[in-house]
Amino acid sequence: MNLIDQLQRSVLVIKCQLGDRSAWDELYRRYNPPLGYYLRRLTGREQAVGDLQQEIWLAVVRNLVKLKTPEAFTVWFYRIARGKAVDGFTTDHNVLSLQEEHDVADESTEDDPFDGSDAAQVHTALDELRPEQREALLLRFMEDLSYEQIAEVVGCNVGTVRSRIHYGKSALRRQLEKSYE
Repeated sequence: MNLIDQLQRSVLVIKCQLGDRSAWDELYRRYNPPLGYYLRRLTGREQAVGDLQQEIWLAVVRNLVKLKTPEAFTVWFYRIARGKAVDGFTTDHNVLSLQEEHDVADESTEDDPFDGSDAAQVHTALDELRPEQREALLLRFMEDLSYEQIAEVVGCNVGTVRSRIHYGKSALRRQLEKSYE
């Protein structure tokens, strides 16, 4: 994310904290579609996404004034989303385990080029990944979060995030290769 986008997002958050209704509308327009996608991929339960989104937005509305650093909004927002999703589906095996992985990929693997030409096949292949790999890839490539920000959202160390992204990209490539055969 470039500096201008980051500043615009911070100003939007500050306006929301000050009670600007049009700013809330804009924040919702920006974040609700990617939130829905994130929740569908995280939980695997399409029918529950709307309820989860409402719970998340209610928590955001109630607590945004407490956010001291507006530039941290995206991480804060996805921590809320993840917490609500995991709390709501703790018995579901498709939802993330909160345990850390200990096999860490080499740091040189950060953002290898990845070409997924057919979006539908990429979305389908994402569903075949382990949930924690899928989540790391979504936060990295859909939300453009840094490794450090992802670690903060999911509650693990940066090495674990690197590992999940590295192995997730490898698994995604394998899934896509299978679909092109």
